[in-house]
Amino acid sequence: MISILRGSVVNVGLDHIDIVVGGIGFRVHVTPAYAQGAARDAELTVYTSMVVREDSMTLYGFESRDERDVFVKLLSVSGIGPKIALAALAVLRPDDLRRAVRDQDLPTLQRIPGVGKKSAQRMALEVGDKLGTPAALPGTESPSVAQSTEDTVAAEVSAALVGLGWSEAQAAKAIEKLSGSGLGASDMLRAALVTLGGGRG
Repeated sequence: MISILRGSVVNVGLDHIDIVVGGIGFRVHVTPAYAQGAARDAELTVYTSMVVREDSMTLYGFESRDERDVFVKLLSVSGIGPKIALAALAVLRPDDLRRAVRDQDLPTLQRIPGVGKKSAQRMALEVGDKLGTPAALPGTESPSVAQSTEDTVAAEVSAALVGLGWSEAQAAKAIEKLSGSGLGASDMLRAALVTLGGGRG
Protein backbone atom coordinates (compact mmCIF):
# COMPACT_ATOMS: atom_id res chain seq x y z
CA MET A 1 0.00 0.00 0.00
CA ILE A 2 1.38 3.38 -1.04
CA SER A 3 0.29 5.95 1.57
CA ILE A 4 2.60 8.92 0.98
CA LEU A 5 4.59 10.16 -2.01
CA ARG A 6 7.22 12.90 -1.85
CA GLY A 7 8.78 13.96 -5.11
CA SER A 8 8.86 16.36 -8.04
CA VAL A 9 5.77 17.24 -10.09
CA VAL A 10 6.49 16.70 -13.79
CA ASN A 11 3.01 17.04 -15.27
CA VAL A 12 -0.32 18.54 -14.19
CA GLY A 13 -3.69 17.61 -15.69
CA LEU A 14 -7.23 18.72 -14.92
CA ASP A 15 -7.76 15.96 -12.37
CA HIS A 16 -4.34 14.37 -11.90
CA ILE A 17 -0.68 15.03 -11.35
CA ASP A 18 2.38 13.00 -12.37
CA ILE A 19 5.01 12.93 -9.65
CA VAL A 20 8.47 11.38 -9.86
CA VAL A 21 9.78 9.68 -6.72
CA GLY A 22 13.22 8.09 -6.82
CA GLY A 23 13.20 7.98 -10.59
CA ILE A 24 9.77 6.33 -10.79
CA GLY A 25 6.76 8.27 -12.08
CA PHE A 26 3.36 7.92 -10.41
CA ARG A 27 0.08 9.24 -11.78
CA VAL A 28 -2.09 10.42 -8.91
CA HIS A 29 -5.76 11.38 -9.31
CA VAL A 30 -6.61 14.49 -7.31
CA THR A 31 -9.33 17.13 -7.04
CA PRO A 32 -9.27 19.88 -9.71
CA ALA A 33 -8.40 22.47 -7.04
CA TYR A 34 -5.41 20.43 -5.88
CA ALA A 35 -4.22 19.95 -9.47
CA GLN A 36 -4.45 23.69 -10.16
CA GLY A 37 -2.33 24.40 -7.09
CA ALA A 38 0.43 21.97 -8.05
CA ALA A 39 3.23 23.67 -9.98
CA ARG A 40 5.46 21.77 -12.38
CA ASP A 41 8.95 21.01 -11.05
CA ALA A 42 7.80 21.75 -7.50
CA GLU A 43 8.58 19.36 -4.66
CA LEU A 44 5.35 17.98 -3.27
CA THR A 45 4.18 15.62 -0.53
CA VAL A 46 0.95 13.81 -1.37
CA TYR A 47 -1.08 11.61 0.99
CA THR A 48 -2.35 8.75 -1.12
CA SER A 49 -4.83 5.89 -1.16
CA MET A 50 -4.40 3.01 -3.59
CA VAL A 51 -7.59 1.47 -4.97
CA VAL A 52 -6.99 -1.99 -6.40
CA ARG A 53 -9.38 -3.50 -8.93
CA GLU A 54 -9.11 -6.65 -11.02
CA ASP A 55 -7.79 -4.70 -13.99
CA SER A 56 -6.19 -1.64 -12.40
CA MET A 57 -4.29 -0.11 -9.50
CA THR A 58 -5.14 3.58 -9.12
CA LEU A 59 -3.63 6.16 -6.79
CA TYR A 60 -5.76 8.97 -5.36
CA GLY A 61 -3.96 11.88 -3.73
CA PHE A 62 -4.79 14.43 -1.05
CA GLU A 63 -3.27 17.48 0.55
CA SER A 64 -3.77 16.19 4.10
CA ARG A 65 -3.97 12.92 5.98
CA ASP A 66 -7.47 13.91 7.15
CA GLU A 67 -8.75 14.18 3.56
CA ARG A 68 -7.28 10.79 2.72
CA ASP A 69 -8.89 9.18 5.78
CA VAL A 70 -12.28 10.68 4.89
CA PHE A 71 -11.91 9.36 1.33
CA VAL A 72 -11.19 5.84 2.60
CA LYS A 73 -14.20 5.90 4.95
CA LEU A 74 -16.50 7.08 2.16
CA LEU A 75 -15.48 4.04 0.11
CA SER A 76 -17.10 1.86 2.78
CA VAL A 77 -20.55 3.16 1.72
CA SER A 78 -22.32 0.88 -0.74
CA GLY A 79 -22.65 2.57 -4.10
CA ILE A 80 -19.89 5.10 -3.39
CA GLY A 81 -16.83 4.48 -5.53
CA PRO A 82 -13.54 6.38 -5.65
CA LYS A 83 -14.78 8.90 -8.25
CA ILE A 84 -17.71 10.01 -6.08
CA ALA A 85 -15.60 9.93 -2.91
CA LEU A 86 -13.04 12.19 -4.59
CA ALA A 87 -15.83 14.43 -5.89
CA ALA A 88 -17.12 14.78 -2.31
CA LEU A 89 -13.78 16.24 -1.26
CA ALA A 90 -13.75 18.47 -4.32
CA VAL A 91 -16.90 20.30 -3.19
CA LEU A 92 -16.82 19.84 0.61
CA ARG A 93 -14.05 20.16 3.15
CA PRO A 94 -13.75 17.23 5.61
CA ASP A 95 -15.44 19.15 8.44
CA ASP A 96 -18.25 20.33 6.12
CA LEU A 97 -18.81 16.71 5.18
CA ARG A 98 -18.81 15.71 8.85
CA ARG A 99 -21.44 18.34 9.63
CA ALA A 100 -23.61 17.25 6.71
CA VAL A 101 -23.50 13.60 7.79
CA ARG A 102 -24.00 14.42 11.47
CA ASP A 103 -26.95 16.73 10.76
CA GLN A 104 -28.44 14.43 8.08
CA ASP A 105 -28.13 17.44 5.74
CA LEU A 106 -29.19 15.75 2.51
CA PRO A 107 -29.25 18.92 0.34
CA THR A 108 -25.58 19.53 1.15
CA LEU A 109 -24.66 15.92 0.40
CA GLN A 110 -26.55 16.16 -2.90
CA ARG A 111 -24.16 18.92 -3.98
CA ILE A 112 -21.65 16.14 -4.60
CA PRO A 113 -21.62 15.21 -8.31
CA GLY A 114 -23.20 11.79 -8.81
CA VAL A 115 -25.04 11.80 -5.46
CA GLY A 116 -28.84 11.90 -5.59
CA LYS A 117 -31.33 11.81 -2.74
CA LYS A 118 -31.12 8.05 -2.20
CA SER A 119 -27.34 8.04 -2.34
CA ALA A 120 -27.25 10.95 0.12
CA GLN A 121 -29.54 9.09 2.52
CA ARG A 122 -27.39 5.98 2.25
CA MET A 123 -24.24 8.01 2.81
CA ALA A 124 -25.67 9.71 5.91
CA LEU A 125 -26.88 6.41 7.35
CA GLU A 126 -23.89 4.23 6.57
CA VAL A 127 -21.13 6.73 7.31
CA GLY A 128 -22.73 7.65 10.64
CA ASP A 129 -20.06 8.81 13.09
CA LYS A 130 -17.17 7.13 11.26
CA LEU A 131 -15.85 10.51 10.15
CA GLY A 132 -15.59 11.81 13.71
CA THR A 133 -16.83 15.07 15.20
CA PRO A 134 -16.40 18.34 13.26
CA ALA A 135 -13.77 20.53 14.90
CA ALA A 136 -16.17 23.47 15.19
CA LEU A 137 -18.91 21.47 16.88
CA PRO A 138 -18.91 20.43 20.56
CA GLY A 139 -18.75 16.77 21.38
CA THR A 140 -21.46 17.00 24.04
CA GLU A 141 -25.10 17.88 23.64
CA SER A 142 -27.78 19.19 25.93
CA PRO A 143 -30.77 16.87 26.62
CA SER A 144 -32.98 18.88 24.26
CA VAL A 145 -30.43 18.65 21.45
CA ALA A 146 -29.92 14.95 22.15
CA GLN A 147 -33.68 14.36 21.90
CA SER A 148 -33.83 16.33 18.67
CA THR A 149 -30.96 14.24 17.29
CA GLU A 150 -32.70 11.01 18.34
CA ASP A 151 -35.92 12.13 16.62
CA THR A 152 -33.99 12.97 13.47
CA VAL A 153 -32.25 9.59 13.51
CA ALA A 154 -35.59 7.80 13.96
CA ALA A 155 -37.12 9.72 11.06
CA GLU A 156 -34.19 8.91 8.76
CA VAL A 157 -34.23 5.23 9.69
CA SER A 158 -38.00 5.07 9.19
CA ALA A 159 -37.67 6.61 5.72
CA ALA A 160 -34.90 4.15 4.85
CA LEU A 161 -36.95 1.16 5.98
CA VAL A 162 -40.02 2.28 4.03
CA GLY A 163 -37.79 2.79 1.01
CA LEU A 164 -36.58 -0.79 1.42
CA GLY A 165 -40.12 -2.13 1.29
CA TRP A 166 -41.49 -2.26 4.83
CA SER A 167 -44.67 -0.43 5.82
CA GLU A 168 -44.61 2.68 8.00
CA ALA A 169 -46.25 0.70 10.80
CA GLN A 170 -43.61 -2.02 10.67
CA ALA A 171 -40.86 0.59 10.62
CA ALA A 172 -42.35 2.47 13.58
CA LYS A 173 -42.67 -0.74 15.60
CA ALA A 174 -39.05 -1.72 14.97
CA ILE A 175 -37.78 1.78 15.80
CA GLU A 176 -39.89 1.95 18.99
CA LYS A 177 -38.06 -1.13 20.31
CA LEU A 178 -34.78 0.71 19.85
CA SER A 179 -35.93 4.02 21.33
CA GLY A 180 -33.52 5.45 23.89
CA SER A 181 -30.72 3.12 22.84
CA GLY A 182 -28.49 6.01 21.83
CA LEU A 183 -27.69 4.34 18.51
CA GLY A 184 -26.66 6.40 15.52
CA ALA A 185 -28.64 6.16 12.30
CA SER A 186 -26.33 3.55 10.78
CA ASP A 187 -26.40 1.22 13.79
CA MET A 188 -30.13 1.73 14.37
CA LEU A 189 -30.88 0.83 10.75
CA ARG A 190 -28.85 -2.38 11.07
CA ALA A 191 -30.58 -3.27 14.36
CA ALA A 192 -34.02 -2.55 12.88
CA LEU A 193 -33.26 -4.74 9.87
CA VAL A 194 -32.28 -7.58 12.21
CA THR A 195 -35.53 -7.08 14.14
CA LEU A 196 -37.67 -7.05 11.01
CA GLY A 197 -35.88 -9.95 9.36
CA GLY A 198 -37.51 -10.87 6.08
CA GLY A 199 -41.02 -9.92 7.08
CA ARG A 200 -41.99 -7.32 4.50
CA GLY A 201 -45.69 -6.65 4.48
